[in-house]
Amino acid sequence: MSSLPIIHAREQIENSNGTRELLDLEFSNGERRRYERSIQKGHGAVMIAAMPDKDTVLLIKEYAAGTHRYELCLPKGRIDAGETVLQAANRELKEEAGFGAHSLRVLRSITLAPTYMSHAIDLVLAEDLYPERLAGDEPELLEVIPWRLDRLHELVLREEFSEGRSMAALLVIKEMLSARP
Repeated sequence: MSSLPIIHAREQIENSNGTRELLDLEFSNGERRRYERSIQKGHGAVMIAAMPDKDTVLLIKEYAAGTHRYELCLPKGRIDAGETVLQAANRELKEEAGFGAHSLRVLRSITLAPTYMSHAIDLVLAEDLYPERLAGDEPELLEVIPWRLDRLHELVLREEFSEGRSMAALLVIKEMLSARP
């Protein structure tokens, strides 16, 4: 693979949908192109794989305006100013699922559409759970659904489980856990 393109110029455009950045790029073969990307605002985001035991992950069922239906997914949310990734993960878990975790570990970052978006979400493994609920920004109490990892093949075929980040995260979790001694 060639070296990364040289960025000759950047132009940021603010609008109601966020920030776009126009890039003037030169590739290693001399080809010049303009690329456009969406820039993530805020302090980042977290997605939590909360595991009440070694075989089960907690899903939430929440309204998704994009599909206008209830979707199954992992708890997730924004990182607030001044929070670390792990603090945000524990807060979001308490708000969305009604649990906190004594053990939290960042596993990896997952991108949504890296060819044109800078947005990424940090996947956090939450273990040693305890009940605790915080008020969140959801308009209704979210249903929490424990799902056995040995039944992921059933979950990925369900129509209401369509969020790609949750699918990718559960693959990471399953592989990571299978590698544990």
